[in-house]
Amino acid sequence: MNEFTLQVELWLPRARSEVFRFFADAGNLQTITPPGLKFEVLTPAPVVLRPGTLIDYRITVHGLPIRWRTEIAEWDPPHQFVDVQLRGPYTLWRHTHTFEESDGGTLCRDRVRYRPRGGALVHWLFVRRDVERIFQYRQQRLQALFGATTNASAYFASNR
Repeated sequence: MNEFTLQVELWLPRARSEVFRFFADAGNLQTITPPGLKFEVLTPAPVVLRPGTLIDYRITVHGLPIRWRTEIAEWDPPHQFVDVQLRGPYTLWRHTHTFEESDGGTLCRDRVRYRPRGGALVHWLFVRRDVERIFQYRQQRLQALFGATTNASAYFASNR
């Protein structure tokens, strides 16, 4: 089955410790997720992130409610963390978040390796566009929350 990779980067004019602290709060995920997904963290707060932490969510995709469970696979504050889907809409979802001090702010990078159910055709018809929109919204919200004025970059690559 085909695996796809999304890579996104965004510079934010804030200290890495502040940006990482925002991402370390699972409750903030709802803030940077498009409202149409009706995203909800089901795991009771506070969610303490560390290797092995499990987080349950509920989202709605194209009108269908979906339960999603991720595990924090790697935790290296304030440099990076990795979450991996254990249950949800993908057969693979591995999301690496990295944070690097850069030009007086923080360069945030997301690298997501994923495999949608239904393979390449479903990816090109639906999933790619959905994932791209989610990350575009996320970048716009982060720019607004952290006062960024620079453009972000994103691209998709297929690992075949």
